[in-house]
Amino acid sequence: MKHFLSFRKRTALITLGCVALLAFAWYGLLHRTAAAAARNSPPAVAVDTALATSANVPIYLQGLGTVQAFYTVTVTARVDGELQKVAFTEGQSVHKGDLLAQIDPRPNQAAFEQAVATKAKDAAQLANARLDLERYTVLQPQDLASKQTVDTQRALVDQLAAQLQVDQAVIDNARTQLDYTHITSPINGRTGIRLVDPGNIVHATDTTGIVVVTQIQPICVIFTLPEEDLEAVNAALLTGPVTVTTVARDGGAELDRGTLTLIDNEIQQATGTLKLKATFNNARNTLWPGQYVNARVLVHTDRNALTLPTSAVQLGPDGPFTYVVKSDSTVEVRQLKLGAQTESVTVVTAGLALNERVVTSNQYRLQPGTHVTLNSAASAANPIKTSTAHGAS
Repeated sequence: MKHFLSFRKRTALITLGCVALLAFAWYGLLHRTAAAAARNSPPAVAVDTALATSANVPIYLQGLGTVQAFYTVTVTARVDGELQKVAFTEGQSVHKGDLLAQIDPRPNQAAFEQAVATKAKDAAQLANARLDLERYTVLQPQDLASKQTVDTQRALVDQLAAQLQVDQAVIDNARTQLDYTHITSPINGRTGIRLVDPGNIVHATDTTGIVVVTQIQPICVIFTLPEEDLEAVNAALLTGPVTVTTVARDGGAELDRGTLTLIDNEIQQATGTLKLKATFNNARNTLWPGQYVNARVLVHTDRNALTLPTSAVQLGPDGPFTYVVKSDSTVEVRQLKLGAQTESVTVVTAGLALNERVVTSNQYRLQPGTHVTLNSAASAANPIKTSTAHGAS
């Protein structure tokens, strides 16, 4: 009996030892498996993010335009003569009526004075003829002057009176020709390169001119838009003045803001475009005749539109989508419907909710369920900076 009890004790101890050994081995295996899994799981991806925000987004239509002077005048001589003086400096700003050049006035001055003298001579003859007419009229009842003499004298008075009118016209013409020797600016503007030097003989028939004056304050821009945009532009004009913004061709800083002046009265059939004209104050001379610019027409503003950075929008086989950061710091794919879009901001019409956080960088490293970390506190806190959007052209 004692032997049997001792055997049972040994068996129990061995069994307990085996169980403990198995438990220890199982714990070690689980620990190694968890450590291996931790080593093999991909690290969280560092990303930049932004919040989807509500904003008023201006919608622009953009076209290529050319700056044109508001007025351009080629100043030419209107009388023949020697160009005695050039009174402007090339590139100078001038006002209407400022002296630009002086042609030798002496021949025209002499012609004017001759016309004045001729009128004075004819006026004296007219005065004498009227006196004779008065005498003949007094003498006729006494038969001391015939009716024919009186009628002839009356005709002479009328003839000399008409001659005075001719003389006055000659004087006016001579004065005009004399004034033409004094060449002034017809507009406010800026002079270009001098085309004729002093000392040269200029003629009224010359087409080259003396200088070209251009008005650049205000100034205008002629630009084109696709004919499909005609309805949107007309609708904008019905609500009031339409703002046009000019931007440099390289997409840099804004040059000036003006107002849409008109839509041309026909569509260019060869290109399917419509031509528009806008006027700008150009106070800082940022626009220059002949310059190419991008013109942006503000057609309307999307009020309280849901926006996200354009960098957050990705294109997939099912259309545009974005990665949305969930509360557990993983991302999910969200299909989007988009509105107007620019380089910086995109309007979302469906697929996203206000204040949801979207990923704006490193999307190529993401897939649904990927863990992410934010690159900076600013990325975690900052909403989207709203920009302007362009309508579909």
